[in-house]
Amino acid sequence: MNQQVALITGASGGIGKELAYEFAKDGHHLVLVARSSDKLQLLKKELENEYSIRVMTSSRDLSVAASIEELYDELTEQNIQVDYVVNNAGFGLYGEFLTTNMDEELNMIDLNIRTLTHVTKKFLPDMVKRGRGGVLNVASTAAFQPGPLMAVYYATKAYVLSFTEALENELKGTGVHVTALCPGPTETGFSNRASLEQSKLFNSGVMDAKTVAEIGYKGFQSRSTIVIPGLQNKLLSQVVRFLPRKVITSIVRKVQARKS
Repeated sequence: MNQQVALITGASGGIGKELAYEFAKDGHHLVLVARSSDKLQLLKKELENEYSIRVMTSSRDLSVAASIEELYDELTEQNIQVDYVVNNAGFGLYGEFLTTNMDEELNMIDLNIRTLTHVTKKFLPDMVKRGRGGVLNVASTAAFQPGPLMAVYYATKAYVLSFTEALENELKGTGVHVTALCPGPTETGFSNRASLEQSKLFNSGVMDAKTVAEIGYKGFQSRSTIVIPGLQNKLLSQVVRFLPRKVITSIVRKVQARKS
């Protein structure tokens, strides 16, 4: 497992799981990381049975900084060279900031921002030394505007997008590229985790995770800096550039309000 290895966080379901299939189809060996050991083992079996690849699984809570260091050390000791990193682990939380749970919100910041940054910091230097590789950061269309009723989540995804664009600029000429995948509402476990079931946002049409992953993987391999799946999502991400910020904030608030 020392060639064409992709490390995917949050790989047990949703977009992360579907991205694992995309990398597997192209013959990449995989290191899959998530908290659910049972789901990872099932996915490992499915992928190894269907494709001629090897899959290593690691059941870890990456919001704990020590877990990332341990993962890097473990792969280094086993001489497993990571060529691609997919930072997919993350979650959202719905509700007004005054009423949401503080511990959950701080954990979300840890996972969506600190973990993504830490994982990238550990594995990126090795890629640059080899002169090849890539990082795919799963952001969101939420990155393009403020998000009342999900204020902290939107802010974390704005960080991911900004971080990705800055890194892509810094890495020019190194042979390593960085992509931000910015899906809109998608059929995954995200809406349940974020308590979004009754939000108008997730009742106005969503994409399926497989389609999002296919588009994201294609854009990543073509070295696009930003990939936005779906025409509607692309248009909306552009419209926000031309409207006053207060207007955008009001629109997002109405869209995310619960159904009456």
